[in-house]
Amino acid sequence: MTASQIRMTAFVHGYVQGVGFRWWTRSRALELGLVGYASNQADGRVLVVAEGERAAVDALLVALRSGQTPGKVDAVVERFDDARGDLTGFVEK
Repeated sequence: MTASQIRMTAFVHGYVQGVGFRWWTRSRALELGLVGYASNQADGRVLVVAEGERAAVDALLVALRSGQTPGKVDAVVERFDDARGDLTGFVEK
């Protein structure tokens, strides 16, 4: 982990469960060299936690908002924090 790494916690709102959204997010994150996870929430949102270089995390956020995802994203609410370094790989939960 380097000082230039950050952690994004994002809640994705819309029709994003049961449509391959977590798999798609995992694929984009791995292409960008990020670690973290995508997890379905009981209220229908998907929680995306991603750590890595700022530019890669920003690229994932742009992809989440691109309109090119499975399903339909209505909104993405994100927060940035210092990277914790406690994640390995990128998994679907």
